[in-house]
Amino acid sequence: MKILISTILSLTLFASCSNAQKKANTIPPPASSKPVKGESVATFAEGCFWHAEIIFQSLVGVRDAVSGYAGGTTVNPTYEEVSSQTTGHTETVQIYYDSTKISYATLVQALFASMDPTQLNKQGNDVGPEYRSAVFYRTEAEKNIVLAEIKKINDSKKYKKKVVTEVTAFSKFYTAEDYHQEYVYNHPTQGYVANVSIPEYLKFRAEFKGNFKK
Repeated sequence: MKILISTILSLTLFASCSNAQKKANTIPPPASSKPVKGESVATFAEGCFWHAEIIFQSLVGVRDAVSGYAGGTTVNPTYEEVSSQTTGHTETVQIYYDSTKISYATLVQALFASMDPTQLNKQGNDVGPEYRSAVFYRTEAEKNIVLAEIKKINDSKKYKKKVVTEVTAFSKFYTAEDYHQEYVYNHPTQGYVANVSIPEYLKFRAEFKGNFKK
């Protein structure tokens, strides 16, 4: 994001925006339901949280994915502070889901299917520790699920490098500023969204064997 937002693929922006308006019909809308008592929570980071929001909100069983920050030391960090790389946080989504409709293991599979987990402190053209991939587990069972998936990916030789996704115990999640929430849904023709976020999402949707919302 950041500088890329105003510069990426400027020569094809108008055509891309036109396409984005059509493709935006597949973008999951904001959650209309209220938090449900007893619903499960997962916390993942995979680069830009705009991208991560729509990835998880597209799956049946996920009520909402909220953009925010985790993994750092500063209390109540702002986007500018996180972007300065002084807080230790990474852009993160907190996922609220119904475990009777989608499992934690499926969410983990979706996470690794929607990013390159071998990229250290970056994801695509978004570079810096604030874009590192991470799983913030809440139980030993969740930790074991994540480690098993990482082993599976490494053993498959899908990538030339090993998975570098951080696996650490959940501590604190800070919700990002309002303007970041549902950003792709609300700004489908914005340059970064049209040329990066939506194409990445459509690729995931075409390749992942998940149960998607209609």
